[in-house]
Amino acid sequence: MKKIYFLFALLFSAFSFAQKPIFTTAKVKAATVYFNAAEISQTANINLPLGTSEIVIKNVAVDLNENSVQIGAPASVTVLSVQFTNDYVSEYEVDLKSPALKKVKDSIVLVQKELLKTTNAKNSETKTLALLDRNQQVSGVNSGLNVLELMKMVDYYKAKQTEIANTINALNEKEQKLNETLQKLNNKLEVDTSKEEKTSSGKLIVQVMNNLAGAVPLDITYLSNSASWTPFYDLRTESVTVPINMMYKAQVIQNTGIDWKKVKLTLSSGVPNQNNQAPLLSSWFLNYRPTDNGLKEVVISGYATKNKGVMNQLQGRVAGVEIANEEYKAQPMMLAKSSVSDYTTVSENQLNVSFDIDIPYDILSSGKVHSVSLKEIKLPTSYKFYAVPKAEKDAFLLAEIADYSKYNLLRGEANIIFEGMYVGKTFIEPNQTSDTLSLSMGRDKKVSIKREKVVDQSGTKFLSSKKEQTFTFDITIRNNKKEAIEMLLKDQYPLSSNKDIEIELLQSDRAKVNPETGILTWQLQMKPNETKKIRISYKVRYPKDQIIENL
Repeated sequence: MKKIYFLFALLFSAFSFAQKPIFTTAKVKAATVYFNAAEISQTANINLPLGTSEIVIKNVAVDLNENSVQIGAPASVTVLSVQFTNDYVSEYEVDLKSPALKKVKDSIVLVQKELLKTTNAKNSETKTLALLDRNQQVSGVNSGLNVLELMKMVDYYKAKQTEIANTINALNEKEQKLNETLQKLNNKLEVDTSKEEKTSSGKLIVQVMNNLAGAVPLDITYLSNSASWTPFYDLRTESVTVPINMMYKAQVIQNTGIDWKKVKLTLSSGVPNQNNQAPLLSSWFLNYRPTDNGLKEVVISGYATKNKGVMNQLQGRVAGVEIANEEYKAQPMMLAKSSVSDYTTVSENQLNVSFDIDIPYDILSSGKVHSVSLKEIKLPTSYKFYAVPKAEKDAFLLAEIADYSKYNLLRGEANIIFEGMYVGKTFIEPNQTSDTLSLSMGRDKKVSIKREKVVDQSGTKFLSSKKEQTFTFDITIRNNKKEAIEMLLKDQYPLSSNKDIEIELLQSDRAKVNPETGILTWQLQMKPNETKKIRISYKVRYPKDQIIENL
């Protein structure tokens, strides 16, 4: 018997000291959004007893990186373990009702009670009216009354029926109003439920040891891959004589499963979760490998070349037309005075750029793009027109920004608003080696350009074993604007990759010639309504039994 009592006492003691899980809901306080992830900071408050407890922190991101979770707690609390789950089930978990929802539900109970009283009163008055009608019929059958008494009885029944009917009408109106109020409360209950901050199924199971019972604040931070941001810009200018007003913006997307309400937002160009192991080089050995036809291949940096005694020569070609950055200087940066700029702090270090925004933002977990304004900057700009009539018949307005690195620009699209009209989009690419950034501000139809072949100066000749072709083109440019412009004009002549193909540039009209690329460049100063004509001509000689496909 003693053993039985001892086992019972031991079992009772174990049940007595077993602690139920303690539930709390985390609230989003701040978020640092990177290009491919977000660091979310949340807070929670909880009452802890002495000893070991299991805390279930609800409303965390559904895909958080468990390795990145950090729990901040007072010195009296020791965090023993942290585990993340989306499938936590507990018999102790109850739905925590917000005070707003409780107030609405209490009001519904009161209205339902009042509605029941009104229904009971209306039923009572209806039965009284029915009883009065039956009594009137009885009185009429046994009418031993004289005329005076009968008139008094008629007046009584008339007054009483009117009173009861009016009471029933008033009760009907009251019942209708109570039903309308009840419907509004039920609707409000549904609306409030839908408007509550979105909570997720993600939970953190935290084991702690507490040395001081009482209220404990917790700070929770972790990384989630379900958020990102991309920079984009609005470029506005009224003419080619004034600087560009640039609005630095961000497109923020998050689908973490929790809504960010009134959070302090920080946008960073950093990329977390990268492989941080520095690369190592090992010895690079060349060797032959057998082929099906008995020949050998030499493998060099991923390219296989048949070894037939003579190795094929690898040749490179420079193709395309590039925009050259010329020697144009701009004035130092001037920040525009605006509320957006005043609330954004830019921090730059060796690895990334961060934008700390003091204005609280709401970013819902919807997967939709949220536009966030960062800074407004006035960019001192030099303007010029650029044209490559061989590729495009239109002239493009270029805005050149000197010493652009001071503006902390990042790669992104930009909307162009020129002279109050939306022109289109351009792309800002600050990751380049030049100290001047060129932005394409769109086409300008007021600058006319035409490139046409001069037939009488072009033709084909046959010289014994050679074929000789001459090409001549006239480029006509007209400035239809009311102000003088500067034009950067480019064209090209072909280059030879074969010693049997001979190319000679015959005429370039004082162009700057790059013999390595075949690019011809003209810097033109054009007055209002001025027209200029430029001629280029080149000769190609090659064996007449050969065909050049891309000539």
